[in-house]
Amino acid sequence: MRIDRGPDWLIVQLTPTDEPFDNLADRLWSLLDQHFVYRLVLEMDYVDFLPSQMMGQLVMLHKRVLKRGGSLRLSGLSPECLEAIHVCRLDQALPHFTTRTEAIYGEELERV
Repeated sequence: MRIDRGPDWLIVQLTPTDEPFDNLADRLWSLLDQHFVYRLVLEMDYVDFLPSQMMGQLVMLHKRVLKRGGSLRLSGLSPECLEAIHVCRLDQALPHFTTRTEAIYGEELERV
């Protein structure tokens, strides 16, 4: 994971790893707590596929973030990952954008 901090956002780039996905939500939640920010962009450019276990972790994290008044957005999803999210009907729960900038300013860009 590569971590960047933006104004009111934490940006985490997920990288290929052998680490299991079973505690991804807890690891990301811990990062949010450490930075006292609950708005997260997950850059998924290097994630080739979304196993169901990882999608479950993202949904769990999304619910926790919402309870804190935050936001979880995804960026850089491959066509295969986009299809997996669509098939599982998670399009609304896990908003996705092409780039980090679009994810951060997504609402403003949609209104223009």
